This record gives sequence, C-alpha cells and structure tokens, in this order.
Amino acid sequence: MAGIMNDNEIKPSTNFIRTIIDDDLKTNKYQGRVHTRFPPEPNGYLHIGHAKSICLNFGIALDYNGKCNLRFDDTNPVKEEDEYVNSIIEDVRWLGFDWGPMVLYASDYFEQMYEYAVQLIKKGKAYVDDLTADEIREYRGTLKMPGKESPYRDRSMEDNLDLFEKMRSGEFPDGSRVLRAKIDMKSGNLNMRDPVMYRILHSTHHRTGDKWCIYPMYDWAHGLEDSIEGITHSICTLEFEDHRPLYDWYLDELDIYHPQQIEFARLNLNYTVMSKRKLLQLVKEKHVSGWDDPRMPTISGMRRRGYTPEAIREFADRVGVAKANSTADIALLEHCLREDLNKRAKRVMAVLKPIKVIITNYPEDKVEELEAENNPEDASAGTRKIYFSREIYIEEDDFREDAPSKYFRLAPGKEVRLKHAYYITCEKVIKDDKTGEIIELHCSYDPKSKGGWTDDGRKVKGTLHWVSVQHAVKAEVRLYEHLFVKEFPEDNPDGTTFIEQINPESLIILKDCMVEPGLKTAKLGDRYQFLRNGYFCLDPDSIEDKLVFNRTTSLRDSWAKIEKKLES
Repeated sequence: MAGIMNDNEIKPSTNFIRTIIDDDLKTNKYQGRVHTRFPPEPNGYLHIGHAKSICLNFGIALDYNGKCNLRFDDTNPVKEEDEYVNSIIEDVRWLGFDWGPMVLYASDYFEQMYEYAVQLIKKGKAYVDDLTADEIREYRGTLKMPGKESPYRDRSMEDNLDLFEKMRSGEFPDGSRVLRAKIDMKSGNLNMRDPVMYRILHSTHHRTGDKWCIYPMYDWAHGLEDSIEGITHSICTLEFEDHRPLYDWYLDELDIYHPQQIEFARLNLNYTVMSKRKLLQLVKEKHVSGWDDPRMPTISGMRRRGYTPEAIREFADRVGVAKANSTADIALLEHCLREDLNKRAKRVMAVLKPIKVIITNYPEDKVEELEAENNPEDASAGTRKIYFSREIYIEEDDFREDAPSKYFRLAPGKEVRLKHAYYITCEKVIKDDKTGEIIELHCSYDPKSKGGWTDDGRKVKGTLHWVSVQHAVKAEVRLYEHLFVKEFPEDNPDGTTFIEQINPESLIILKDCMVEPGLKTAKLGDRYQFLRNGYFCLDPDSIEDKLVFNRTTSLRDSWAKIEKKLES
C-alpha cells in the first residue's frame, strides 16, 4: 500500500477530487479500488509544484487504503537522464512516501504501445506521414481556421504497416516521417487534428539504450500507461483538460481499460519561477550553484536549505485543491516551515557579526558551565551546557555608541542581560587609533544576576545572545533571501527577462561567524534556531575544520501578520 514512511499522517481534506472518489466508491465503479499515480518526466529536478501533486496522489492512496505508482514518463531520450531519475526517487522518498515494491517507467511499455499503434493502423485510424514538422504545423490550422488533410493521409493499411515497421528498424533519418492518428482535421480542439503518435529519434535512451529509434509522443503514451497499470483516477493539472478527449479517443478506439482523468489547478508561487526550462536556464547559466541551490524552488534545494518534509506536506494541505489557477503566497510556505521548526529545532547561540566584549571584573582564569534549555516548546528536548568566560562575542548590531533613548541593547553606560548568564554594563569603547573602528568593548558584570535576573527588582529590557571567545567555533553562514526581487518575475511589461529580476542580495556569505562549541558535532539534517537570528541547518559543503550553515528562514513571520489582518 502506498503511504507515508513514518508515523506522521497527512490530514484528510475535503475537495472536489475526493468527492468524485467518494461517489465512485458508492457506485462500486472500480470494484472498490483507488489507484493513483505520480508520473514525472525525468528531464529536470522536482519543484514545490510537484510536491503538491505528490502529496495529493500519495495522500489520496493512503487515505483510501489504495495504491499510488511512481512512474517515469521517459518517452523523450534527448532530455532525460538517470541523474533526474535518481533525484526524483530521492525527493519522493524524502517527502515521506512509499510506492511499493518497484518504480515503473513508460519505457516498460514501449513494446505494448507499439502493438497498440499497429492495431490503430489496421483499423484505418493511424497513418505514416511524410510532411515535415513545419508542414504539419502549417496544415494544422488555427483556432479560427480548420486544418488541411495531409496528402499522405489515405495511404493503404499495408503501406502504413510497412513504413511503420521500417521506421522502427531504423531505415529512415530523424524527422523524415511520423505516425499520426487519423481523427478530424476540422475539429475545434486542435489536439484532435491528427496528432503525432511517434517520431523518429536515433538517440540512446537511458534505460533501453539503442533498442528503439522511434519514440511515443507524450499524448499517445499518457493514457496508455494509466490503462496498462489499472489506474482508477488519473489526476492531472489543468493544462491537460483539452487533451482529455484525445486520451479518451485512443482508449475507446483500442477498446481497452479506461481510467478516469480529473484535472486540478497546478501550484504557482510568488517570488519564483516554476518552469523546468527556466530553472534549467538558471542552472546552466550559473545564476545559481545547481539544482539544489537553496534559493531554488526545487525539493532538493529546499531540503538543502533546511525545509522539513512535514512543513511541505502541511503547506500542500493548506493550499488545497481547486479547479481555478491561483498563486500561493510564499509567506504561507514559510509560515508552515516556522511552525514546524519552532517545535523541533534546538536553540543555540551563534554570533554572525562578532565584536569582542571583555568583562573586566570577571576573573581571567574562570570558566563557568551554565545550563541552557534546548527547546522551550519541547520539554523532552532537555538542556545543554554552555561556557561563560571573561571574553565573549556579541553581535556587532547589538551595540551602538550613540544610542537613541528607546534603544534597549548595549550602549555606553547601559545594562543588558546576557541570555542564560549575567547582566553586563558597557564601561568603555576601545577603537583602532588609525581607522576609528571599534575593536572591543569593556564591560562589568553583576555577579548577583546569574541566570539573567536579580532579587532587587530592577528591570533590564535588552537580552543579547553571545558566545565565549575561548570556546567559540568559527563557521561560515549563508543568508538566503528570495531569488527574485519581483513578486512575479516573469511579468515584465518593460520587456525585461526574469533573469534581470534576480535579487543581487539573495545570498550573503558571512565567513567569520562564531557559534557554540556543541555545533561542531552537527550532522546533515540537524536543524537549529540561532537565537534572534533565525533557523539554520548544516550545509553539505561543511568539512571537519569548516562548518557551513544555511539560514532556512528568519524568525519574522509575515504570514501571521497577514492572517491577523484577514481576521480583523
């Protein structure tokens, strides 16, 4: 049975697809079966839009105690690679889903599809055409003008069978001939105007090698794969709605098992692009470091950035399933992420832009072990030991020499609280004689304020995070923002391209950050809240002597503000 590979369940939701399935179960349309599939083309990496489809198809199978196939539509050897196949398998598994004992491929059915094509030729419903691709396009007509029939449309069945066999055996060059369905060149649906079923491609396939030199078109293969696998509900995005009459025609003419196709609106997201072609352009032109760049909307990029599968599944559930296209707000995705990370991320202290503080009245050789909670949202997360000493780092932005009256962080003569430690007061600012740059701060501490509070009732508003200089571990931190500056980077009336909308500050690298010593044992997949800085995870670029952390998201939650406005 298809399902989630851990104990976290997808919450059922009501939508028109489930209503259709409920009705089919009531009428016993498919003998009580629910069998879906997720059919990606292995010509790129999956993105967040695919995640919605994955959660929908596998979630339905899980909730109805059915099955969901993972099947690759590998009908175009020119664009398909094993790299993409492997990445897709990893992504679906990481999201938490199981497809059963084996992965399926369209190429598993090439021989069966060929035999089906022969059946249509014998029925007089398919023919070999010698028109060029440009001529076929010209003959096809437009929405306002009917198409013209090919001069090769009325070839005899014997000639078509002979030519189709020769196409398969490799006797003709690429593009010289195609096999077309014989339907209706005057149809109001352009997809029904004698669509191409097979083209000649002398190209090595990632699975079948050089066995084939003709390959099925997607529209020919799509419905046949579902039929062969016994799919009950073939769930597609809206752009396939106009193709459904063609799929029905193929299945009806062959008189074979007929799945039910249901279309839903695909997921669009602001501040990004979702086209595989455009994502590939970003990769090839090196605007990003690769398909798994944490700024990319790919599942692998989101995984590297520190997203959790639970957050993505929750987002897919909240977006819901509809018939009308719309754009989801990336703020909702980030809100789902923060909600999840807030529950699971261990709290630690990391100073991203360090400035040294010397606590002048603290003993030089003294080191204290202090206790800090790992996660206030999870009592079972326990506590950890942190070290306090005479010299510490604080954030450069947490000090102002000329501070306004409502500035509650550190300033000359002002007192602040060090998280889990003591109150300190800034006594002196040490600067470089030549540049005037602040080198270090001299402060005093109150020994009676251990733990961050005192019995005398005085109020200290500012609380700073810090790291002991003696124990700090150096790290590189990568701060990520939206890849594009515009909410809709492809919508440019001035004629500029989406590439020109790339945010020049989508990645800022800080190389001299200081983090708690416990982070030296961080592993891939570990997630942390760097207090007051955001949520972070270890990047695969990390090596033993060089820790690299990615900011997954900031602590600011713009969606929570949006929800509050909507409710008011």
